[in-house]
Amino acid sequence: MTAVGRACLAAMSADPAHALVATDYDGTLAPIVDDPAAAAPAPGAVAALTMLASRAGTVAIITGRDARDAVGLGSLADVPGLIVLGHYGAQRWQDGILSEPPEPPGIQVVREALPGLLAAAGAPAGTTVEDKGTALAVHTRRTADPDAALALLREPLSRLADSTALTLEPGRLVLELRPPGMDKGAALRQLAAERAASAVLYCGDDLGDLAAFAAIRGLRADGVPGCAVASESTESPQVAAAADLVVDGPPGIVRFLAGLAATLLSPGGTTPRCAPDGFAIVSGARLGSRRTAPNSAGRGRARSSRRPARRRRPACTGRR
Repeated sequence: MTAVGRACLAAMSADPAHALVATDYDGTLAPIVDDPAAAAPAPGAVAALTMLASRAGTVAIITGRDARDAVGLGSLADVPGLIVLGHYGAQRWQDGILSEPPEPPGIQVVREALPGLLAAAGAPAGTTVEDKGTALAVHTRRTADPDAALALLREPLSRLADSTALTLEPGRLVLELRPPGMDKGAALRQLAAERAASAVLYCGDDLGDLAAFAAIRGLRADGVPGCAVASESTESPQVAAAADLVVDGPPGIVRFLAGLAATLLSPGGTTPRCAPDGFAIVSGARLGSRRTAPNSAGRGRARSSRRPARRRRPACTGRR
């Protein structure tokens, strides 16, 4: 983990009531699957969020999905105080209430044009369209050659976006047409200001999360400690390269968030020496049962331990 990442965790430990912990949904809390409508959280994710909600001042999910979909798929309605910002911050779900703007101009035009455009471009079998209400996403994950299909469709989709005053945003085997100005970085900065956050942490995995990582760097420049955590994926190595800490996909994110709640945000603001399941994140020393080694940028990266397995420590009591 980088030094600035450690400073953020220390600041959260010192003032958990003003800590903001935010995370993406798909690929971060939930593994990427062929059918976006079947994306369930990784085991333990909801419990980790619930634990965090009892410790941190603000816990949020920032997603490109409709906020209602994320809440329903993730069974998140019972996480106390959770804020879900859907459609890159255009929507807000909190305490069972959803607020959202009208459908942006151009979306209906794209909705009607996409079937003919995809057919004319020769989109291969398995190409699917996800209608997000305020955006439309074209997925190639189910095609025989997802990367080739993405390359084939990029130019015609870019022309369609230009003609409707939308932007074309790439992701993990997906191209999304959405209104300009919708991004997770703006959503994160606005939420941090609203909640008067004294430290901000964000977890993400995809190219759309780079804007949130940039917001973390901007907050640090403004004097607010921040930490960017990457859910590692070979499909988006740029995200890991921009992070303060890299973990092994959604399971690693769950372990990290559970450890954050149990260890750094323990009552009294102290940092106990142990945590449930042997998870210790003091100085980035361990991630679950894995050791970390600094990469060339000084970031912590999880790697398998070659040492014989050791018995896990008991759950943390919070005592020194």
